[in-house]
Amino acid sequence: MIKVVAVNYLNTKPLLYGLVKSGMKDKIDLQLDIPSECARKLEAGEVDLGLVPVAIIPKLSSPHIISDYCIGTVGTVATVSIYSQVPLEKVEKIYLDYHSRTSVQLTKILIKNFWKLPVEFIQSTPGYIEKIGGTTAGLIIGDRAMEFGKNFKYEYDLGEAWLKYTGLPFSFANWVSNKPLPEDFILEFNAALKSGIDFIPDLLYIIPPPSNGFNLKRYFTENISYDFNFEKKKALHRFLEEMEVDIQPSVEMSLSL
Repeated sequence: MIKVVAVNYLNTKPLLYGLVKSGMKDKIDLQLDIPSECARKLEAGEVDLGLVPVAIIPKLSSPHIISDYCIGTVGTVATVSIYSQVPLEKVEKIYLDYHSRTSVQLTKILIKNFWKLPVEFIQSTPGYIEKIGGTTAGLIIGDRAMEFGKNFKYEYDLGEAWLKYTGLPFSFANWVSNKPLPEDFILEFNAALKSGIDFIPDLLYIIPPPSNGFNLKRYFTENISYDFNFEKKKALHRFLEEMEVDIQPSVEMSLSL
């Protein structure tokens, strides 16, 4: 049985639904965790396959992107943002969400190369959201952004900023293995994911919105873009090139893009 880990956020519900409603549920050992922990488990070899932050890819010895689907966006993603009580140009420090790896790296890239601001980054711990205020901002990702984002005067959506910076969409998380997987498994896995995405119109009747006024249909069909297409592959390569880590040619070339 193949061990699989995935993020338990709202944006993964269609993908998870496809897996558990298909025959795949009897062929995988599915675990759910926060993004940074999903990355750690794959890197440590505790799982065979994960829906993991793409920032982990250069750290893997033999990364393989095995799916045609991802957690991506074309512009505004709605749940990955820098929040503050003052305009970004007045921000002096930014807490970096400990749930994240990709969004942390994306924040650093955009602050340096797009907004070009002299900001100090602070590694966060649980409870950091309560410390956001004054000239200290914070990166908040996932479902907590829906809960806490409304408490802040300013929001800077990273998907929107990346599109303005590069003209490209973005892939926050991909299905990545650290070893080759059987081709028949990959085909069945992809079919299960597609079935979940195709079921989104029905999921709108099953999944309650996270808050009053939240447009679940817009989130699933406009904010989140699930196809890992050519443009997102270009964006992934661009992101990996701009990350603050060295990418070995052997690792980059081993990506199954």
